[in-house]
Amino acid sequence: MMRQRSRVARKWSVVCGVVLLAGLLSALPAAADHSWKPYHWARTSNPFVLKVGDNVPGVWDPYLDQAIVDWNYSEVLNLEEVAGGTQPTRCRPTAGRIEVCAAKYGLNGWLGLAQIWASGDHITQATAKMNDSYFSGATYNTPAWRHLVMCQEIAHDFGLGHQDETFDNPNLGSCMDYTSNPKGNEHPNQHDYDQLKLIYSHPDSGTTIGAAGGALPGRGPDGDLNTPAEWGRLVADYGGASVYVRELDHGIRIITHVTWAADRNGRGR
Repeated sequence: MMRQRSRVARKWSVVCGVVLLAGLLSALPAAADHSWKPYHWARTSNPFVLKVGDNVPGVWDPYLDQAIVDWNYSEVLNLEEVAGGTQPTRCRPTAGRIEVCAAKYGLNGWLGLAQIWASGDHITQATAKMNDSYFSGATYNTPAWRHLVMCQEIAHDFGLGHQDETFDNPNLGSCMDYTSNPKGNEHPNQHDYDQLKLIYSHPDSGTTIGAAGGALPGRGPDGDLNTPAEWGRLVADYGGASVYVRELDHGIRIITHVTWAADRNGRGR
């Protein structure tokens, strides 16, 4: 009888432990999947090489260089820095690659923009913009803010979303984490690399990278795409960031991720 009671007690101990663990896991931040669904570059194998055009002034070069080094620790992609293909103030996309730009875009509310052109689920071209109208001011002219925004906007351009979208939560040690204090969130962490492996776990039958991207019909509207009036409809708003979608001809859409500055109508940090 005593042995039977002991077995029952052990069984209930195991069951309670499982229930407790499940409860703890359910209370953790929902960072298990932080892809920018469902968008990714089409390619036939991994690792794939994605060119990144440098359209930034000298003050930004170390941050662009570091972001490329950081993301190249991924097993699935290799970013290759190349000469820029656009005027920074316009930051027009180039088919099959990412253009990274920095300029004084005006006190229009945003720190950084990531914009992708997509055909179905496949990214065909992308831009990342850093707004020097804010980064030249005391609040954002710090290495931590420059690292975080550069690292994050580039990552949106190959399909990563955010690990956490609550500004006052403890930092996760990832540039894909919203925060009111960027110190410690300047670089990717292992969860970002694991997510990239999930996003690019399946091969595609063709590619939208490099010269193949030239099949895209046009490059989109002639505007500079720097203001909400040009971004289309709002599809998500996290307070400090927003996502917009604009439909173009030929089944192409532009998806814009906006990182807002703190002084935009009380939004953001």
